[in-house]
Amino acid sequence: MRHRVKTRNLSRTGAHRRALARNLACALIEHERIETTLTKAKAHRPFVEKLVSLARTNTLHNYRRALALLGNREDAVHKLFHVLGPRFKDRPGGYTRIVKLARPRLGDKAERALFEFVERSEAEPELEPAAD
Repeated sequence: MRHRVKTRNLSRTGAHRRALARNLACALIEHERIETTLTKAKAHRPFVEKLVSLARTNTLHNYRRALALLGNREDAVHKLFHVLGPRFKDRPGGYTRIVKLARPRLGDKAERALFEFVERSEAEPELEPAAD
């Protein structure tokens, strides 16, 4: 029974989940759009949203908190605070979106999704979203 269990385990240990969250967040910050499974995107959306909320106020304390959360990845934290933070300065929340893709992954039929920021800087070719 799952009573009062809010976190998704993703069949991983705590350290592995923490590393996965850091890697997904850094990839999303660097590329502003990544393709992953739907479950991973839904599980790590709050983590990324909290990082962007930290970056909206550029203070030394928030910068160091983001460094601690992302595991001392200086380039990702720098982009987070100098590019993404000012971009979402006037937005009260909802910085990311999850778009389901039409076809599942070939190897294991896992549902795929685009995990991206709502306001993006560069235009990329669109992938085919699901026809829900």
